[in-house]
Amino acid sequence: MATRKANKKKAAPLFTGKELKVCVVVSQWHKDVTDALLEGVFTVFENTEIDSFAMEVLNVPGSYELPLGAQWAIKTYAPDAVICLGCIIRGETPHFNYISKAVADGIMQLNLAHNIPVIFGVLTTDNLKQAKQRSGGKHGNKGADAANTALEMIELRNKLTTENAR
Repeated sequence: MATRKANKKKAAPLFTGKELKVCVVVSQWHKDVTDALLEGVFTVFENTEIDSFAMEVLNVPGSYELPLGAQWAIKTYAPDAVICLGCIIRGETPHFNYISKAVADGIMQLNLAHNIPVIFGVLTTDNLKQAKQRSGGKHGNKGADAANTALEMIELRNKLTTENAR
């Protein structure tokens, strides 16, 4: 996911005439960091001009639970995209490696299985300071980046669907 300077995005014509539905699944582990990531998501959507919009926010205990929470969100709400937000900080054991890989693989599988964007907004950092720098600090807000990525992927899908219908 690329880092952007600005969080504001104007809606393309492809977002008109239909309610846009997005689910955000948020880990409650390192809640101060994930709450800041969620604020980044809210900021992007508040500054995006979309005719009709609905957002559901679901909390899960930790990052490991993000893929299952996202799968339940897909089945329950049939969203246009799901944004997964979490924070995994390296510790003294290999636990970090197992959790990070499982979460990344689970989210990728959901993208392909359900054919909708399931965005990886999970910080994997060496320490809490790095996590805070990436959740509204000097390195921006990766939650905002995840929201922009969701919008771009929805726009791409809508564009391809529109072109294919011609």
